[in-house]
Amino acid sequence: MIIAKGIHKTYGKLEVLKGVDLLISKAEIVSIVGASGAGKSTLLHILGTLDRPDSGTVTIGETLLSSLNEKKMAHFRNTHIGFVFQFHHLLPEFTALENICIPGFIAGKSKVETEHKANELLDILGLSQRGSHKPSELSGGEQQRVAVARALINNPAVIMADEPSGNLDSNSARDLHQLFFDLRERLQQTFVIVTHNESLANMADRKLVMKDGMIV
Repeated sequence: MIIAKGIHKTYGKLEVLKGVDLLISKAEIVSIVGASGAGKSTLLHILGTLDRPDSGTVTIGETLLSSLNEKKMAHFRNTHIGFVFQFHHLLPEFTALENICIPGFIAGKSKVETEHKANELLDILGLSQRGSHKPSELSGGEQQRVAVARALINNPAVIMADEPSGNLDSNSARDLHQLFFDLRERLQQTFVIVTHNESLANMADRKLVMKDGMIV
């Protein structure tokens, strides 16, 4: 699903990534751990096309990311990659259903098709009664589940998650972690998860440890 070779990234004089190689298979759940400043989020952003490496290559599926210009990269990101961050980034003026639909509309899908898929996801995530609620009317765990549904709306090849449970209480975090594995079983979804949560990291198929810009 993902092949990264020789990924280097420097900001000013700080060398953040020092030649990272990585292979991730379809339907694999991979966690990335390490101290703050080890390069975890930088690597995730490069794998997720939010940033470009200074050197090295990333291939997702059959697509070599360096071959895409900015417009094609944005389209690829929208249609092939889902993101879940520590903070849900839901738009407060829209309902849960509307928030989930936004990436589908950006991709040019019809309102009927997108809302049908969004309602399916709400059902899968146990939120079928919450679609008409705005984020302020949802619990933290429910808000993050809506963010997961939004990440899934375009059937992405992979979901990139950066500290997805970092803002949740322990019970909500545990539910979210289990949800990722349920989605893998149900949808054959691939996950790359940066986390400081040891229980989530240890649940993954593989736990990669980063130190000083390298996977050790």
